Amino acid sequence: MFSIGTSSVRLFAPAVLLIGLLPLPAAAFLHAAPADADTGRALYVEHCAACHGINLEGQPDWRSPDADGVYPAPPHDESGHTWHHDDAMLIDYITRGGQAVLDDMGVTFNSGMPGFGSVLDEPEIEAILDYIKSTWPEHIRDLQVQRSNAAAAD
Repeated sequence: MFSIGTSSVRLFAPAVLLIGLLPLPAAAFLHAAPADADTGRALYVEHCAACHGINLEGQPDWRSPDADGVYPAPPHDESGHTWHHDDAMLIDYITRGGQAVLDDMGVTFNSGMPGFGSVLDEPEIEAILDYIKSTWPEHIRDLQVQRSNAAAAD
């Protein structure tokens, strides 16, 4: 049977306490994301892949509007612009839909992105974003984190 001695407790207890005292963003960074990414992948396949592609590739000619002036679904891999946006904006965009968010921002852009707030809750949306982010190269993930931190500080 395995037992923990008093000296081990003295050694590791301060570290455990310090982790508990970390600010939320740092503490969240320490959690294991693969489970969230796996859940997110399943949710992505179910709710997002029909438009954004099973491999996050988006629709062809996503930078050009269609005949109705609506832009096709962009890719969510590093070739797209998802990583250009902070987490709060992405969550809002998925929850309320692209047009509602863009209208509130005063941006003239015809988005075909529907809102999923009645279908997905915020933890599910975050899991989808965890999956998408898990496919990006490290330097892209770092840039997106910087943008999210800067937006949260405003």
